[in-house]
Amino acid sequence: QAVSVSVAVLTLSFIALDRWYAICHPLLFKSTARRARGSILGIWAVSLAVMVPQAAVMECSSVLPELANRTRLFSVCDERWADDLYAKIYHSCFFIVTYLAPLGLMAMAYFQIFRKLWGRQIPGTTSALVRNWKRPSDQSEEQGQGLGAEPPPPRARAFLAEVKQMRARRKTAKMLMVVLLVFALCYLPISVLNVLKRVFGMFHQASDREAVYACFTFSHWLVYANSAANPIIYNFLSGKFREQFKAAFSCCLPRLGPCGSLRTPSPRSSARHKSLSLQSRCSVSKVSEHVVVTSVTTVLP
Repeated sequence: QAVSVSVAVLTLSFIALDRWYAICHPLLFKSTARRARGSILGIWAVSLAVMVPQAAVMECSSVLPELANRTRLFSVCDERWADDLYAKIYHSCFFIVTYLAPLGLMAMAYFQIFRKLWGRQIPGTTSALVRNWKRPSDQSEEQGQGLGAEPPPPRARAFLAEVKQMRARRKTAKMLMVVLLVFALCYLPISVLNVLKRVFGMFHQASDREAVYACFTFSHWLVYANSAANPIIYNFLSGKFREQFKAAFSCCLPRLGPCGSLRTPSPRSSARHKSLSLQSRCSVSKVSEHVVVTSVTTVLP
């Protein structure tokens, strides 16, 4: 159980480091299958090494030794250290390795990624917005010359692509911050309770043991809930994750072919797609005007 928790935490830390290299230092980043295999082996090796002392001091004892039948229903497996100082040192290091250090690493990595994706503008975005923006007087002149005038398709496509990229980058930044927040909240209770029990000696003579057991059980449940919550977060905040999920389960989805490719669209769907593209082209000028006006009002005093 402890090894699985350590593997999950270190895996999240390596993912954060991998994303930091890919986004903040793309020239130094090189993702290979060999590096991935080495990272996985290193994670399991560190987790097993950290848990060796805990496995060595585990002993099975009976809660009620006075029972004559010595039933195993009242047996418990717990740590038996030669000195309490060793337990305090080990669990303090365990708290740092499995919670404090990973949380600090993930916080610094995701904060820099958030600044990179959110704060900086995509090259060419400002020029595209200004180029596509037109004043109301210009629009009235164009409407006087001829109704139904549309912007050139290449410029419209470039503008929509840049706006879409900006939205995707900001959505990715939000997703990373949500993942970090969920990790911090899910792993905080069990880490704090473990430190209070092993380092400060609490809960040994607790009067209400049922409440203590309930707190520890709920804290363990939160740890495993974090692993279940991450795919849900990716599904709601990542379009690429949804696309890959659909591709992986293409055989179970009626709209996808057997090999993950879309089926041939019908003439009715293709006509509908053309009408939607024409509507999007007609609304480009309005969208660009709205985006630029809001950006100008935020910049001007």
